[in-house]
Order: sequence, then C-alpha cells, then structure tokens
Amino acid sequence: MTDDDEAAFDEFLAARSTSLLRTALLVCGATEHDAEDLVQHALEKVYRIWPRIRHDNPAAYAKKVVVNAAISRARRRKIVQEIMFARPPETAARSPDLALRDTLIGELRRLPPRMRAVLVLRYWEDQSESSTAALLGCSVGTVKSQAARGLARIRANLNVAKEVTR
Repeated sequence: MTDDDEAAFDEFLAARSTSLLRTALLVCGATEHDAEDLVQHALEKVYRIWPRIRHDNPAAYAKKVVVNAAISRARRRKIVQEIMFARPPETAARSPDLALRDTLIGELRRLPPRMRAVLVLRYWEDQSESSTAALLGCSVGTVKSQAARGLARIRANLNVAKEVTR
C-alpha cells in the first residue's frame, strides 16, 4: 500500500470504527468483546483490499463483513445457552428511555441472527429495504418479511411481558 492509501485508511478507521462497533453490538447480540472481534475481523478484510475499494464504498463493505460474520458465528454455534442473571437493586431510578432501550436490545438478542440483522440495519441503522437486501445478499421481499416477522415477535413478547406484570 502507498502512503496515500495508508493515510486514507487511517481516516476511514477514525471516522467509521465507532459506527461499526455499534452495528456489531446490535447484530451479534452478545458481549462487547464479541462485537470488537467482529469489527477487528472486518477491518482486517477492508485493509487487505483497501487500494481496490477505497474509492467505492468501504463503509458498506465493512458493515457487510460485520453482519455476515455475526450471522455465520451464530450458525456455527450448535448449543445456545442463555443464562439470566438477576440485576442487583439499583440505587437511582432509571430513565424510561434507558429502560426501553435495554428492553428492546434484550428482545433483539432473542431473535435469530438474520432477523436481528434485518431489524438492526433497517431501523437502527436507517437503511432502505434495498440497501439492507444488498448488504445481506438477499431479496427485498426477504427483508420485508424478516422485518415484519421480527417486529411481530418483539411486539408479542412485549405484550406477554406486560400481561404477566399485571
């Protein structure tokens, strides 16, 4: 790589790494450590082909690598175990916005990886249906159906939780 390519990659890294980490956290539905691993993997791939993609859309390529790696990682796991830990009592009242955010992230983690990826890209990342389909390598119809099913599952789970607390 030339010095100009190195400098451009450094700028890309500074500008997009936080966004990639946020996407990885939401899509992988696991720990921050796992998300950082996904981002590192994506940045390694981007760096290897940087001179070829530098003038195209490297951010979209990196995001696609993160999403595909998260889906592949989930597929490779044969046994998925969810351990629920009781939260310690909190001393201060939580903001309703933070409680809602935590609830939504918890519901996202319960969804299958591809469905979670569709919802994160469509609604959290504000991607169009066609750009989400391009990132995931599927049809627009698949994005629409996965989004509808995912939202329906989240709504159903939230309604069940609301009924239990009554």
